Amino acid sequence: MLLKKLYEEINGKRVLLLGYGREGRALYRRIIQAGGYRCLGISDANAIPDAPDEAVLHIGTDYQAAMLDYDIVFKSPGIVLKPEYQPDQLKCRVTSLTELFLSAYRAQCIGITGTKGKSTTSSLLYHVLHEAGVPAVLGGNIGIPTAELYEQIMPETVIVMEIGVHQLEYNHISPKTAVFLNLYEEHLDHYGTFAYYAYCKENIYRNQLPDDLLICGEPSLPVARDCQAEVLRLAKNDTSADVSLLNGRTMYFCGESCEIPADISLTGEHNRLNCAVVYALAKRLGLSDAQITDGIRSFQPLPHRLSPIGTYHGIRWVDDSISTACETCIQALDSLPDTDTVLIGGMDRGINYTQLLDYLVKSSVPHIILMSDSGKRILAEAEAYPDSLRSRMQYAADLPEAVAIAKRITEKGRICLMSPAAASYNVYQNFEKRGEHFKQLAEQDYVRKK
Repeated sequence: MLLKKLYEEINGKRVLLLGYGREGRALYRRIIQAGGYRCLGISDANAIPDAPDEAVLHIGTDYQAAMLDYDIVFKSPGIVLKPEYQPDQLKCRVTSLTELFLSAYRAQCIGITGTKGKSTTSSLLYHVLHEAGVPAVLGGNIGIPTAELYEQIMPETVIVMEIGVHQLEYNHISPKTAVFLNLYEEHLDHYGTFAYYAYCKENIYRNQLPDDLLICGEPSLPVARDCQAEVLRLAKNDTSADVSLLNGRTMYFCGESCEIPADISLTGEHNRLNCAVVYALAKRLGLSDAQITDGIRSFQPLPHRLSPIGTYHGIRWVDDSISTACETCIQALDSLPDTDTVLIGGMDRGINYTQLLDYLVKSSVPHIILMSDSGKRILAEAEAYPDSLRSRMQYAADLPEAVAIAKRITEKGRICLMSPAAASYNVYQNFEKRGEHFKQLAEQDYVRKK
């Protein structure tokens, strides 16, 4: 079905791939398979050493100008369109792999978004379904381009799709089942205002139909005119909500409930709320409580999400590099009360750190190491807070310096947690690379006992 939809989109047209990362490459292969296009171009700010001979290349700082010469443009997530190349100002149609995929498979898709928790929830749902023998695939923002799933999808396949805000920005098709977990400040360097960031996130449900379903957390609940779907409210410790986590251990869904196993690998109340969402989705798909709890019990957390990486130099090191917002850092500290040192900071995207500073004032964590650009800003803003907070803070220019300080000051037997509450892109390619470097630095100069 995907190739048929793609052929219908590109037949006889001049087609441009704007961005040639993993998603662009996956889509390129499908375009070649579908055929029918008049010409095919690839536009990217950076050189492409392995560029295919079949495509016309547009490389350099003004790569977006190539959009003027094409009929349809598939934009890769994360590319910020310049003001003069906004879709409403162009003759070409600007679309994406996400929109193409949903046009083919929306009825089979469970699309999951939220500022935080979407990767864990998507992976957990897929794992529970797979373990229960339900035909399912996992893709999207989690690192598996949906174009790579085509051969695996049958009419009975459940498609679990993590959808990030970059994939939603210009999207005009919503999945039949949508989950909007939460909404915090994030990506303001791209979207400019929190209001526009929230608007783009809301595309997860904005184009749903009356027979569709939305599970939505507050404060993201849509007003009636913005969503035609059935809406189930998500909350914690609220029996009036349709989907809830009660007393920190009970998954609740529309009158049914089930206890979360005590021996799960996921840490923190926020992850148990993700379990409640999976419980609701799995129950709607006909799974039993036993199938769901067995799947939750056998699930292993994704890397760089509150991941213990070992005990070195007498210190227990925990990697939470995925943390790019205040709320996730707070959740990490709440989940790990034995934290002695926390490393915070990274790329400064302009988010408001008041919530985190207010939390740290009341927190008992003894050592707060602030790193890089956002760390410098947090330190400056802490001047307005009591001395009891500032006396626990110190600044490190980068991650190596922060880890070196942590090795000196962290109490033996306790935790050093990296939960940056900031993006990594000013230094690292992604949060995974930052987490890997943190592990290397933690292990550095450690002498293993024979």
